Amino acid sequence: MITRKKTRKIKVGDVYIGGDAPISVQSMTNTPTSDVKKTLKQIQELQEAGCDIVRSAVSSFEDARAIKEIRKHIDIPIIADIQFDYRLAIESIRQGVDGLRINPGNIGNHQSVKEVVNACKSENISIRIGVNSGSIKREYLEKFNGVNENSMVESALEQVRLLEDMDFHDIKISLKASSAPLTIGSYALISEKCDYPLHLGVTEAGTPWRGTIKSSVGIGALLAMGIGDTIRVSLTGDPVDEVKVGKEILKSLGLRHEGIEFISCPTCSRTHIDLITIAQEAERRLEHIKKPIKVAVMGCAVNGPGEAREADIGIAGGNGEGLIFKKGVIVRKVPEDKLLEELMKEIEEIES
Repeated sequence: MITRKKTRKIKVGDVYIGGDAPISVQSMTNTPTSDVKKTLKQIQELQEAGCDIVRSAVSSFEDARAIKEIRKHIDIPIIADIQFDYRLAIESIRQGVDGLRINPGNIGNHQSVKEVVNACKSENISIRIGVNSGSIKREYLEKFNGVNENSMVESALEQVRLLEDMDFHDIKISLKASSAPLTIGSYALISEKCDYPLHLGVTEAGTPWRGTIKSSVGIGALLAMGIGDTIRVSLTGDPVDEVKVGKEILKSLGLRHEGIEFISCPTCSRTHIDLITIAQEAERRLEHIKKPIKVAVMGCAVNGPGEAREADIGIAGGNGEGLIFKKGVIVRKVPEDKLLEELMKEIEEIES
C-alpha cells in the first residue's frame, strides 16, 4: 500500500492537486494554439482518453486570445505554457486560462513577475514553476558542480522564494530531466524540502516505445515512494498516448481504478490459440470502458482460472478452443473463433 506524502492542495480550474486529491493525468497539445479548430479537436480526443488537465503553449498574442474560444468548448482545465514574455501570461489570464506554467526567472524583471502574480491572485489562478536540467542558473551549476539533484532543486526553490516574497503560495513544482535517475533524485530531494504539490515527468523521454519505458521507471519509482500529485508522460508522438500511458502507470500502482485492468500471459509452448492477436484486439476494443473491470486473456488452463483467479472475467486457451471464466470459476467452453466475441459479451453484461 502506497502512502502519499501530504502536500498543500491547490486548484486548477475545477481540478484539485495535492492534499488528498487524486493524482491527475496531464498532457500538452502540439497543434498551433491559435488554430482553434485543430487545438479543440486534439483536446477533445485527450478528454475522451481520460486526460484531467491540458496544457498549451502560448507563444504569441494570437495564441493567448484563442484560449477564450477554446475554453468555451472543453470540459477540462487548460494551462498556458509561457516562455520569456510576461505579457503573454497576463493576456492568457484575461482570456480565461485556468493555470500558468512559467519559469519566473525568464519571463521578465521583478516588476513583470509581480504583475503576473497579482493577476493570478485576482483570478485565483495557480502557477507551476517549471525547472528542467537545461534551465539551471549558472551560479548553481558552479556551486554544485554541474547538473545534479542539488542544482536542480536550488534553482526551483529560488523561484519559489520569489513568489513567496510576493505572498503567493498557489504553487506546484516540476523538476524534469531526460535522465530517469536524475529526475527521481531531484523530486525526492525537493519533497524533503517543501510541501508544495509536485508535477512529475521525465522530459524529452523519447518515442512512444522508449519514452514509455523511461517515463514508467521515473514516474513510477517516485509514485511508489509516495511522491507526486499530478503527472505528464512526455512522448514524441500523439498526445493521446501520453494519457493512456499515464493512466496505466497509476493503475499499475493501485493509484487509479477507472477502466480496464488488463492481464495477459506472455505465451509459451502450452498455448495453442492465437492469443497474441486475441489479446491485442481485446485491449483495443476495451479502451472505451470506464468501469473498473479486471480482464484476463490467458494462453492455457495453467495460467487461466488458476493464476488469474482474481480477474472479474477472462479466457484461457485450449487446443483450438478456450474457457470463459469468472473469478476463477469456469463458465463454459467455446471455439477459438468465438472466444473474443463471447468475452466481449460477458464484459458488456458486467459493465451494464
